[in-house]
Amino acid sequence: MDFQTDARFDNPRAVQIRLPAFDLERLRLVGSRVRDIFCQHTPSAARISVLCDDLYIQELATAVAGKLGGKIGVAPRIFLKKLVADVLDRIDQFADFQPRVHYALTIDETELTRVERQAFGVVDVNDIELDL
Repeated sequence: MDFQTDARFDNPRAVQIRLPAFDLERLRLVGSRVRDIFCQHTPSAARISVLCDDLYIQELATAVAGKLGGKIGVAPRIFLKKLVADVLDRIDQFADFQPRVHYALTIDETELTRVERQAFGVVDVNDIELDL
């Protein structure tokens, strides 16, 4: 893929495609689509749709991005991992699980990539580790 050309003319059939940068809205959209796909394969779809609505997905995306220093570009992998394993699976498996009541986002440094670890907990520009 030649990433130097005008993005309007990218070949969607190419082996490698250009992905635009994530923002909170795109993260919410991806989360909503993943939830909808998850719902297609479970008898708990109605409960999942209510307990993990678009607003909850937005709140989770904002929380994950916040834990990663507001760097939304490094948040998608960990956001989707938390959404599926910690929220959707639990709603599906436990009839009384309510994510707004029973789930608090936790992120351990051991589950992060190097880039994600660099963003984790950053509150000031001086907290960013640089490779020299």
